[in-house]
Amino acid sequence: MQPFSYASSNQPSSAQLDATFGALADPTRRAILARLATGPASVSELTAPFQMTQPAISKHLRVLEKAGLISRSQDAQRRPRTIEAQPLAQANEWLERYRELWEARYQQLDSLLDEMKSMRTP
Repeated sequence: MQPFSYASSNQPSSAQLDATFGALADPTRRAILARLATGPASVSELTAPFQMTQPAISKHLRVLEKAGLISRSQDAQRRPRTIEAQPLAQANEWLERYRELWEARYQQLDSLLDEMKSMRTP
């Protein structure tokens, strides 16, 4: 496992991770991302499943756009939103490093427990 570094050149900036996790902290925004994972959608299509006004959904979309999690394109009269994978992939990579750390620690604990069991067994 690679040692942890706070200033690694291949890691996303702290501001990017903060924006990503901040955007993901809200269940409505996570639901919007889940919908966009199936394909692009307009604001009205994204508003339909929620009991919210279109301006309220638009606020959520601005947070997601600011975090880089979605983008907006122009298709004739429509401006569909599309999910952007890069910030999610970066957040996943960041989390994966900690998962590896904890997995290694659990393996050490398992080894210690096995050793303790073998000492008790006659």
